[in-house]
Amino acid sequence: MQKRPDPVKIRAQAEAYYRNMDYYCSEAIVRTINDEFGLGYPDSVIKLASGFPIGIGSAGCACGAVTGGVMALGIVFGRSEPGDPRIDRCLALARELHALFIRRHGCMCCRTLIHGMALKSPEHLRQCIAFTGEVAEETAKIILRELDILAGSD
Repeated sequence: MQKRPDPVKIRAQAEAYYRNMDYYCSEAIVRTINDEFGLGYPDSVIKLASGFPIGIGSAGCACGAVTGGVMALGIVFGRSEPGDPRIDRCLALARELHALFIRRHGCMCCRTLIHGMALKSPEHLRQCIAFTGEVAEETAKIILRELDILAGSD
């Protein structure tokens, strides 16, 4: 990581990706976190996020912004080896992001969050762009906090 990423800039970039219809919520967050933190993962990681928008495959279940944030946390703090105890911290961070969103919005069910809105209507897009930016910013804050903690324990 060359310079410290700015969570506000991350929010703006994720929102811009969605607003411009370059990516949906989960894809925009994964793309932005990967790029802004200089993680160096290939663009194919964005493909992992492509099935989550509009509540997992547009089924209206879990909010794609939150699932994108959780995927980004996994990219940074997840495990790739069996039995790696990092899973516990990654799960705790994912739970933190989930709880934050629930506290602010009452649920993370996409169907409930967009109830009464026509898909891709200005109202729907405005709300989901805002959720995307909010979750991208909060994910970045969690990552920065945790990286600071890890750096302090060296």
